[in-house]
Amino acid sequence: MAEFSIIDTYFNRPHQADVDLGVGDDSALLTPPPHHQLVICADTLVAGRHFPLDTTAHAIGWKSVAVNLSDIAAMGAKPHSILLALSLPQIDHDWLKGFSQGLYDCCDQFGVRLIGGDTTQSPHLTLSVTALGWIETGKSVLRSGAQVNDLVVVSGTIGDAAYGLQHLGHPLQQRLDYPTPRCELGTILKGLASSMIDVSDGLAQDLGHILKASNVGAKIDLSRLPIDNALKVLSDQKQWEYALAGGDDYELCFTISMQNYQDFLQLQPNVKTTIIGKITQQCELTFEKDGLDHPLQLNGYQHFA
Repeated sequence: MAEFSIIDTYFNRPHQADVDLGVGDDSALLTPPPHHQLVICADTLVAGRHFPLDTTAHAIGWKSVAVNLSDIAAMGAKPHSILLALSLPQIDHDWLKGFSQGLYDCCDQFGVRLIGGDTTQSPHLTLSVTALGWIETGKSVLRSGAQVNDLVVVSGTIGDAAYGLQHLGHPLQQRLDYPTPRCELGTILKGLASSMIDVSDGLAQDLGHILKASNVGAKIDLSRLPIDNALKVLSDQKQWEYALAGGDDYELCFTISMQNYQDFLQLQPNVKTTIIGKITQQCELTFEKDGLDHPLQLNGYQHFA
């Protein structure tokens, strides 16, 4: 089967009304909404590096989209469409059917369209997705806006995916294979959160990016970390390692003033959020437990370890 037959068979749907030109030409065409900016990001997933080799094709398709929508959500933007670059060791129709179904299942759940991309042969299964979204001009939530005394808040539970990776077959593997991008939460936080990031490489490391960009510090209360009950049978140290350094959660971590957080709660967000600390003047990340300083040495995911 030639490249274009693969595209036509598995990755070509009728154009949507808000896509001027989608799959099938040299490039796609979109018309931006008035007074909006384009938000764009890209992520690459490599078999055996970003997901176990025996991960189902459907889960790989879902995750390749979800991790990019998470980046769009972290800006407070609304996702619109994706481009897919797919490198395959060989043509496997059962795999392609499962992968494309997983990709479209995620797209459909979050109102996203596949508008183009590329396929090629490679010794290793590699997927690169570029996601596009829209946000009103000047309304993006950046990493650089955290203010002293802001609350540090995280959505959902953290550490689940890392635990699932080390305990394949456990129910928490679902959180590894099928992350939920917090798209609705991201748009709700637009205009309320002072800074935001998605948790992909570990909460401590990703929060550190906010602190560096904002030139502030933070103190995190270890007793407030939202941890799944399955992890609570572990030692405190192990719980903290999963929650703070595990990665692959794709929850949102954001900073917000107390008043704005109260306003945010009135909007009844569809996901639980937890205050885990506060932004400080001193430019470092510190931890406390039971009101006492509790030093920790943690390393998040390293792409070139």
